[in-house]
Parts: sequence; C-alpha cells; structure tokens
Amino acid sequence: MLLFVDDLTVIDCSYLCAERGIVGESWIVDIELDGSLNEQSMVLDFGRVKKQIKAIIDRSVDHKLLVPSSHAYTRVTHSDDDESHWVDFMRPEGRSIHLFCPAEAFAYIDAEKVDALTVTDYLRAVIKRELPGNVQGLRLSLRPEAIDGFYYHYTHGLKKHDGNCQRIAHGHRSKIQIALDNIRQPVLEKQWSERWADIYIGSEEDKVEIKRLQRSESAKQLSEATHVGYSYVADQGLFELIVPKSENDFIDSDSTVECIAEFIAAKIKQDHPEQRVRVRAFEGVGKGAIAYA
Repeated sequence: MLLFVDDLTVIDCSYLCAERGIVGESWIVDIELDGSLNEQSMVLDFGRVKKQIKAIIDRSVDHKLLVPSSHAYTRVTHSDDDESHWVDFMRPEGRSIHLFCPAEAFAYIDAEKVDALTVTDYLRAVIKRELPGNVQGLRLSLRPEAIDGFYYHYTHGLKKHDGNCQRIAHGHRSKIQIALDNIRQPVLEKQWSERWADIYIGSEEDKVEIKRLQRSESAKQLSEATHVGYSYVADQGLFELIVPKSENDFIDSDSTVECIAEFIAAKIKQDHPEQRVRVRAFEGVGKGAIAYA
C-alpha cells in the first residue's frame, strides 16, 4: 500500500557549488511511503507524516548551508568544543568561500556536489531511521517551483530573527515581479534576475574587516581586494562569512524580504521617477512582500 503527501514542505537552504559559489535554493518536497496497514488500518497517520517527517526534514537541512563534504575544495575544521565549525570552500582564482558558524548551521552531504538527488539520498537515510516497522519503502522527491517568468537565487542571514533565519548562509530561489503604472515589466525583471543570480545579499552594518574575523589557516591570506567579510552575534552564536566580492551585493538595511522589496522598488524609482513602481518579491515558494515607490 502506498501513502503519498504532495507539497509536504519547502526546504529553503543554500549550498556550496564549485561553479556557482554559494547558491540559495528552495525545493518542494513530495513523499511516498510503502508499507502494510497498522492497527489503525493506516500505513501512517497523515498527521504524523505532516508533523514528524516534516520536522525531521526541517532540522536536517532547512535554513542550513549544505556542504559537499566529498568535494576536493571542501575543508572542515571543528572548534575545540565542537560547537562551531570552520568551513573553507577553496575555489580557485579568488573565489573561495569561508565560514565560521555554530555546527547546527551546516549539513554535510557525503557527495562531490549538492543537488536535489544527493540531498534526497541524505534525507532518505535520516528519515528511515525514525519510521515505524510497518513502513518498508520511502520515496522522496525534491523539485523546484515551476516559475513562468524570472527569478533569482539569493543567500542571506537575519541576525535579529529568533529562529533559524538568523543563520548567516541560508537562502531561497525566488520569483520577482515588477510593474510600472500597473504594467508588468519583463525587461526589469530580467535585469534583477541577472543581477542577483547566485548572490549573497549582505547588510552594510554587518560588514567587517576580514582581518578581524575568526579565520582558519586557509583564509589567513585573504584581503579586501577580492573578498567581503561579515560577522554578527545572534541567539544561536557567532556567525561569520567571507565571500568573493563578485558574488556579493549590499543593501543598507536588514535583508528581510520586506526590505529587499523596498530596496528594489527604490532603485527602480530612481530610473523611473514619473511612474508608479510596484515590486512583488518572493522569499522562496508562495510567500513574499509587495513594495511601492
């Protein structure tokens, strides 16, 4: 007997990629369970699927940085108390990425690359350990939202957030819709999708000189000429990140989706002062903010 739940949850995360850098992603999760009926004449109660399995997925990968632990670029060092980790992703030509964060901010995927398939394998192994004995089979499907238009992949961190959004390197794959005088503007949407393709959006107030950061030996030779450093303390601990300047953009506020929408609207207004600007910015799947200028 097969039990299925479509759209069980959405994973909002970021991952390290040799070609693209630090990539914000949003995957919709579908699940199928294959098993015999239990004493309740069910494979598994839908309430338990939606609550328990969703919770497993959330704590395993959601709002984390997914690290390809088998890639040649990956170097991981644990602090003495093992509560924080240094992660160095040694991409060549001044494009390396470096982090010092609480251990729970990372998920280590035992593969040379992070993608929907390797994350599915990782989650399947984690979930199987907690399923009841009558469930013999498990199929997971991670899929991107079908988007008819333009979108970007961005990574950020929200130090003032009291949940996992405070982690400095989590992200989203997000639609962008822009209108001038209530008329959609595909050209402007394309411009922003290209500007923020695989971008880290940082807040100016979190920018820190690289020499002041908790750098590993692999990051000791970095300079402001090629990289940007960020640091902040949140409820979960100290978060630090060093990213290539070419893969970074600043905003002069927090990087909540509300502030992102306002930032885009204000920039467009500068070029179109006589027109009414509306920006509908998404944060992952099915949620976001609308700003006017």
